[in-house]
Amino acid sequence: MKKTAFLLLTICTTALTQLSCSGNDDTKKQPESDVTSVGASLTIDAINDMDIKTGLIVTTKNTSSAKPNETTPGICGAITITQQSPTSYPKVFTVDYGTGCTDNLINRKGKLKITLSGPIITTGSKITIERIDYSFNGIKLEGTIEYTNTTTVATVPQWSRKVTNGKFTDLEGRVYLNSGNWTVKQTAGVDTPYVLEDNTYEMTEGNHTITSSNGAVLTLTVQESLIKKYTCDFISKGKLKVQGNLLNGVVDYGNNDCDKKFTYTNENGTTFNLSM
Repeated sequence: MKKTAFLLLTICTTALTQLSCSGNDDTKKQPESDVTSVGASLTIDAINDMDIKTGLIVTTKNTSSAKPNETTPGICGAITITQQSPTSYPKVFTVDYGTGCTDNLINRKGKLKITLSGPIITTGSKITIERIDYSFNGIKLEGTIEYTNTTTVATVPQWSRKVTNGKFTDLEGRVYLNSGNWTVKQTAGVDTPYVLEDNTYEMTEGNHTITSSNGAVLTLTVQESLIKKYTCDFISKGKLKVQGNLLNGVVDYGNNDCDKKFTYTNENGTTFNLSM
């Protein structure tokens, strides 16, 4: 997380606005809305992934012996753990960032309430992440993320990642409602279930829908499995199909390099090389 993910919104909007430079003023309004929604959607998904990573770190690194308000490496917020007994579930972890603290150039405020229903490596167990007065580098985020173990084959751990009641308010005050559901499979690090650093995840299917304040709807759907290495800040490979009222194309994350680069290709063949 060495760079601020929210810069993606600005980058996408600046570069992709070129797609809507023709036509009269009325025809410009909808494409511009679609363009900012693309940037908002990718930013939302990147932050969702970072918050899930926080949830995994907090629930994995903190054992029953952890004390209230104990800190965890990589987490600048104070962590409080609530459970009926050292071995019981659910376990509730509250990460309190207060009025703001910074890790790796990312400033968070507010709280994340993380509820673990059972060992996350067990089928049926769930991590639920609730955002309470929460912001990420000045971007306000609301809603709930559910990360549920849906494994049916022990050698291929699998989870569903569901976002409900998502609300994203950007630095200019624009509001985007969002929801989505991804299927996530673990393709590396299976033999070391409590070691996160060697994990690689593959999002094989799913979609994310975002609605801007003027009612414009944009849907991003997995076209080619998305590859996310735990040690990489961003997705390193895969494609998303972008479908809106007037803006349609494909986001391509590249060839599995651990970098910030991706491309957007519009249906007319125009391609933009972008970086987060």
